[in-house]
Amino acid sequence: MDVPAPDQPLEPEIPAALPKSQVEFFLRAAEKVRTTFPDSPGVYLFQDKLGRVIYVGKAKSLKARAGSYFLKAAAEDSRTCQLVLEAHDVDFLAADSEVDALLMEARLVKDTQPKFNRDLRDDKSFPYLQITTHEDFPRIEITRTPRTSGVKLYGPFANVSSLRGALQVLQRVFKFRTCPLDIEDGDERWRWFRPCLLASIRQCTAPCNLRISKEEYRKDIARLRKFLDGGRKPLLAEMKAEMQEAAVNRRFEQAAKLRDEIKMLESLEDRGDLDKHEQPEVFYQDPKKGLAGLKKVLDLPTQPRTIEGVDIAHLGGNETVASLVQFIDGLPFKPHYRRFKIRSVAGVDDFASIHEVIARRFQRLHDESEIFPDILLIDGGKGQLSSGMAAFHELGITPPTVISLAKREEEIFVMGADEPLR
Repeated sequence: MDVPAPDQPLEPEIPAALPKSQVEFFLRAAEKVRTTFPDSPGVYLFQDKLGRVIYVGKAKSLKARAGSYFLKAAAEDSRTCQLVLEAHDVDFLAADSEVDALLMEARLVKDTQPKFNRDLRDDKSFPYLQITTHEDFPRIEITRTPRTSGVKLYGPFANVSSLRGALQVLQRVFKFRTCPLDIEDGDERWRWFRPCLLASIRQCTAPCNLRISKEEYRKDIARLRKFLDGGRKPLLAEMKAEMQEAAVNRRFEQAAKLRDEIKMLESLEDRGDLDKHEQPEVFYQDPKKGLAGLKKVLDLPTQPRTIEGVDIAHLGGNETVASLVQFIDGLPFKPHYRRFKIRSVAGVDDFASIHEVIARRFQRLHDESEIFPDILLIDGGKGQLSSGMAAFHELGITPPTVISLAKREEEIFVMGADEPLR
């Protein structure tokens, strides 16, 4: 019943197969949609003569989507025609964004069990949003095989792509985890765990690294659940009151965090186009185009071919290692991957560790007359870049182009440059 919706509703065309008994409804409903339905997100509902909801659908534009059912081509579709034959009225519920509309559709289908949503109601392969309740730090995941206990379920949803888009939008606001790690509160071993990229780009509060307490994390999950249950306005009021209380009591970091979350929630209607947030599962990017872009951004005389990257990791808090990876023409060259055990540094000191590994790596390349990479990429900020450059200076070796990447701030520091690239 997914009829393509035009940008603007067209004039209704009465299908030849439509019985005279339904012509009056067809024209009345088409006029109602044209004159009263808004050009904004929400859900539309078809009802039968007894007022029972027989179909629920979501829309980016209620006027365009609901209006599409009253076009000749749509109404002559067998399933749509059957819906129009049994319908007696059509109505709508407005939503603040596509995310809200998606959640509202799932709740209404679950609560009203509409006849023409039977596929969604019965088919267990449709996706659900699942929040674990038995873990210290609950995880949020999309599943087609929901658990029967230990979870809070939302759904089923008709479109998994829309659900993924909604999850990405909500994660920017509530910063929950989606990983499968079994994280226990108070287990100090997690303090030395290296968080994933989501923590670096501030889309997860990284309970895997004990950056947030169990109580604070669960408070974020409680807010998420309140939002998913349809309590957006009371949630905003509650968060604003908490923000003001935190500011009065000089808990400025907490107040700033709440302020940012409130802004994100308030702007969901501007950010709620799910198509814009969906990240495709498979994509292809030409590495050579990326290298050409890198040449331009870094103002290099020639296009780089070889890039080496250095990253520091801490194992259990008492052993530091460095990983070195190499890319040739934009593709990984694994035979040249290396791992260094840091020898001269006691404890956790990323700057000194970067200094040691670069000194060891490039001293060997120099002594063996090996070719240097075109670019050396260091994981870290300006401090890590300075440590790397100090190693070249002490060795008396002319460095290649050296840059460092501060993921959290989304900045690239380049040797010799005063300001980072953003």
